[in-house]
Amino acid sequence: MTKSIKVFAILAFSILMLVGCTSAQGTSNETNKQSAKKEPIAVQGAMDVEVSALLDAMGDYKEEKYGNFSFYVGEIEDIPVVVSRTEVGMVNAAASTTLLIEKYHPKAIINQGTAGGHDPNIHVFDTVIGTEVMNIGSFRSEHLDEGQGMKPEKWIHMTTDIREADGETKEYAALPSDEKLVKAALSVADQYEYGEVVEGKIGSGDWWNREIDRIQWFHEDFGTSAEEMEAFAVAQVAHLQDVPFLSLRTISNSEVTDDNIEDLEKAGQYGAEFSVEVVKAIGK
Repeated sequence: MTKSIKVFAILAFSILMLVGCTSAQGTSNETNKQSAKKEPIAVQGAMDVEVSALLDAMGDYKEEKYGNFSFYVGEIEDIPVVVSRTEVGMVNAAASTTLLIEKYHPKAIINQGTAGGHDPNIHVFDTVIGTEVMNIGSFRSEHLDEGQGMKPEKWIHMTTDIREADGETKEYAALPSDEKLVKAALSVADQYEYGEVVEGKIGSGDWWNREIDRIQWFHEDFGTSAEEMEAFAVAQVAHLQDVPFLSLRTISNSEVTDDNIEDLEKAGQYGAEFSVEVVKAIGK
């Protein structure tokens, strides 16, 4: 083989290697783009009335089930979305959120639905952007002898211990919603037609409180705006897995206003419709 042929062969081989690497890099970049695009925004609701408007907004979607939990995969205006029906209660919310993160790797979780009002200035069908959530089922009572009765007004709220990624354990009296997600929700507040959109604190627990003195105690001593049964559990799992979280709650009933309305179905629909607008704001 002559010297010129050897040089040509070496050059040809080098060009082929360069093209191959460039092509591989292009494929890798394209794969990364597609992977990023597929990261959905997750929207949760505990019951059919809290997710049906979201399914309507998706139109075409695929239902996937893991155990007894349903997930609906589709898009809202080309934004990848997975709607999760968590079922009611803290344990269900934690279990379904764990599955949601493991199976779908969402870039954000919106936990939304209905709630009972604690603030006399917040009315039925108003929607609360939960800037933080607290566990109103986590309390410690001091010792009382038999016959001394129960004194829930003297119960002491217990913080939640969370082991952080660095191995340190921190105590949380409440968990915050992600600031960027709160801003996104506020940016579309003027599109909500059924009441006011306000910022507030959501209390979560396996309770359904209808005792006015107890509701006032929560509101006055702990600053709660509304109560429901899932958000804190979702926030805790999302925090542990480092997934941005947002709490939204539409008031379906209130013992501390004179609204005289209890309408779970309408509140569920209105809240889910607002969540659609929040999804669009996040997905811009």
